[in-house]
Amino acid sequence: MLRWLITGLGIVLAPLAANAETTARVLEFDTLSGWQDDDHAAALDVFQETCRLMDDAEWRNLCAFAATGPDAKNFFELFFRPVLIEDGSPALFTGYFEPELFGSRSRNGQYRYPLYRKPPAEYVNLTRKEIDQSSLLSGLAIAWVDNPVDVYYLQIQGSGRVRLTDGSAIRVGYGGENGHPNRSIAQELINRGIMKRSEASNARIRSWFNRNPSLGQEILWTNPSYVFFRKVSVPGNKGPRGAMNRSITALRSLAVDPRYIPLGAPVWMEKSGRLALKRLMVAQDTGAAIKGAQRADVFFGTGAAAGEIAAQTNDAGRMVVLMPIQTAFAIAPDWAE
Repeated sequence: MLRWLITGLGIVLAPLAANAETTARVLEFDTLSGWQDDDHAAALDVFQETCRLMDDAEWRNLCAFAATGPDAKNFFELFFRPVLIEDGSPALFTGYFEPELFGSRSRNGQYRYPLYRKPPAEYVNLTRKEIDQSSLLSGLAIAWVDNPVDVYYLQIQGSGRVRLTDGSAIRVGYGGENGHPNRSIAQELINRGIMKRSEASNARIRSWFNRNPSLGQEILWTNPSYVFFRKVSVPGNKGPRGAMNRSITALRSLAVDPRYIPLGAPVWMEKSGRLALKRLMVAQDTGAAIKGAQRADVFFGTGAAAGEIAAQTNDAGRMVVLMPIQTAFAIAPDWAE
């Protein structure tokens, strides 16, 4: 039984909860289905985006060597060992993406839905309805967009890109929230009999809101939670920033639970489903719903197409974290296969 949690950017000796059944096994690379066929060089490039930020000397030394341009597959096989960490819950992979919205720097007839910075303390606890109906925050708008549902989905994802009418674009990231509980508008539509569960995709919800703007606004207000934003400086050819404050990469970056998987670590993913994936990812992000040793969110990229794939992802499989050799056997000294 694994008696210590892996957390943050290294290994911290912190006892597990008494009821936790967390185990760790060191595996061989030839037990990783699809390992031989992956693009290891692509994974190594993504690993180097964040490995220099890791807090442990063993990781930093490997990061320095990665910068010398080694053969990628040999690098991972020589200096790492796959470690399967399980906590008794089945593996679950979901997806996320970076929304792309259309907006303006100033409010007008088409662009009238704001993306707000976090307001002063006296306004933070207002509900979504109170915020939407108030004009007190209008001076805090980063941009104005053309669809209130897009604002809602942007708040769920926490970051996105806004293409502006002047031809420029801005990136926004999570800037705080109002502290009210989050309630799903999809579930509200289902509860009211407006949609069946099988129909409640992001695309169909957005289409319904466009046809029913008044009732749609009422549905939105049933969710009192509200997320504020901040401007984020990211090059246009890069992905949004993850939890390590560096850009993440489509189909190579994972959001994980850092209590079990160090941020910055390579992670071998075997995911079933409509888009089955067997590839080397890098743990570069976190998420409020990502809890557990075998729980992860796959970053699918930017825009509507990525959003549809992400919304349909709810798959089984397994993930195996690649640990430096000494760390791997310190975690699981009796489980080598």
